[in-house]
Amino acid sequence: MGIGNAIAQLFAQEGARVVAADIDGHAGAATAKKIQEAGGHCFFRHCDVSEESEVKAVVASGSKEFGQAIDVLLNVVGIAHESPAHLLDLADWERILKVNLTSMFLCSKHVLPGMLAARRGAIVNIASVQGLFGFPSNPHYAASKGGIISLTRQMAREYASQGIRVNCIAPGTVETPMTAQVIARAPNPADLRAAWEKMHPLGRVGRPIDIARGALFLASDESSWVTGQCLVIDGGLSSAVL
Repeated sequence: MGIGNAIAQLFAQEGARVVAADIDGHAGAATAKKIQEAGGHCFFRHCDVSEESEVKAVVASGSKEFGQAIDVLLNVVGIAHESPAHLLDLADWERILKVNLTSMFLCSKHVLPGMLAARRGAIVNIASVQGLFGFPSNPHYAASKGGIISLTRQMAREYASQGIRVNCIAPGTVETPMTAQVIARAPNPADLRAAWEKMHPLGRVGRPIDIARGALFLASDESSWVTGQCLVIDGGLSSAVL
């Protein structure tokens, strides 16, 4: 289960009506079905969030389905692969930036008009601790995640006077399908997992629900005086690095 899946399920449990958008049609439909079977409200739309026309269509579909503008946006997307800067193809750099960063601009762009009309709303972007300090062989990923943090702070300043809050979360290493792929590619997967666990002072990698709970706080009225912040949820990793 990924972070987006955990967020969708937790928000639905708390009474939110969820529009799930994903490029993976099978996984997205499965998430929506699980929420519906548990009595929650969710519908799925296939979407490549790096393509503006698809983002615009999903936002319009969500507003029509629930009869109101979207009032909470969770931007949860991330792809990566390992390469040092001197070996990184420009096409791979541009793809990572488009999917990880441009998508969050596009989703925000098309949700914001409804929030501005209602003079309320909350946007939560999922970044990474790599946006705060770099790991080897991830210049494109780190740049995209640092961009998310800066975009978050800029939009928070821009829209605060109109009742819209914008925050982000910087997770440490979390047990997701993407990290599972990294482990699978490692020469010794067990050693890599052990190293990840050791570098987090709390002694384990994160679970998607750890991030989902932070997102719920930032999206809810419990954080009504919080905007422009980067909430680090990393098992103590950043404190150990610093």
